[in-house]
Amino acid sequence: MGASATQPLCFQCAQGEFAFDSARSLGLYRGVLRALILQLKFHRRERLGERLGARLAEVWDSLGAACAGGRPLLVPVPLHGSRERERGFNQSALLAEGLSRALARTRGGAGFEARALLRTKATPPQTGLSLAARRDNVRGAFSVAEPERVRDRVVVLIDDVMTTGSTLSACAEALKAAGAERVLALTLARATPQFPDRQAPQGLTISAGGADNGS
Repeated sequence: MGASATQPLCFQCAQGEFAFDSARSLGLYRGVLRALILQLKFHRRERLGERLGARLAEVWDSLGAACAGGRPLLVPVPLHGSRERERGFNQSALLAEGLSRALARTRGGAGFEARALLRTKATPPQTGLSLAARRDNVRGAFSVAEPERVRDRVVVLIDDVMTTGSTLSACAEALKAAGAERVLALTLARATPQFPDRQAPQGLTISAGGADNGS
């Protein structure tokens, strides 16, 4: 996602389908990375979230000049209040917190607003929905709590997995409507048709020797 002098725009970006300006991911949604994300989300491994968030610092520079100067703002993709109470945490907020700490050590830091975005609709999970259904599912689902906190800022949206980009785009639309200058997306993993997002398999475990992704 996104572009540089040697990276062309992907098809969706070239067609202007997204409200965010560019997107980057640490890796593909497969193997050990997929297993770790599933452990975080479905096995209450909150401490793992901060450690994985710190790994996002490895691709921070790929976001480009927009994050090289000034003080970009980290904003996690929110869960609806009912979903967060059920899960006990927001995995995207844990990732953003881990990244914030890593950037403070290595790159002078970034702003962090854990509650800048609100999810105002309790939408069904996106997993298994078509592209059109995903877009409809999250349309108008987000709002900005305090627009003055994002106005004229470069915002970096943090999430665990990007599949079609529909959720990130809906978030970016709300942020730009509130006055954000640019919105960049940064996720742990990118799902593809070959490595789709799926619900957690039963019995998934992680050991010192690696991960069993249940496939």
